[in-house]
Amino acid sequence: MIQIRQLDHLVLTVRDIPATCAFYQTVLGMEVITFGQGRTALRFGQQKINLHPAGAEIDPKAQHPTPGSADLCLLTDTPIADVAQWLETCGVPIELGIVPRTGATGNLASLYIRDPDGNLIELANVIE
Repeated sequence: MIQIRQLDHLVLTVRDIPATCAFYQTVLGMEVITFGQGRTALRFGQQKINLHPAGAEIDPKAQHPTPGSADLCLLTDTPIADVAQWLETCGVPIELGIVPRTGATGNLASLYIRDPDGNLIELANVIE
């Protein structure tokens, strides 16, 4: 049997790589990196999100790569009330929150926003 240790990266297909980078860097504090043959990714912790431009995806790719089709949960150590305040400062609407949820690591206090492509982004604190 195979045992998976952790997620290394995932891929988002996006309409506008610079706009996506600006959002994730400015609002969520991710590091924009370039790798390979001019490819772009968003690094945070020990993971990254690789960005593929819509219509020019890199093979192999998802069967139906579509901007705005992702639903991601990102854990933060920043208190979720402070996250909400930061999002307001950045002009990012909160779609839902702060609400209780259950994640892979236990109970969460979460809120939901959308990125420039409409992907649903859950930002959460683990409740100890």
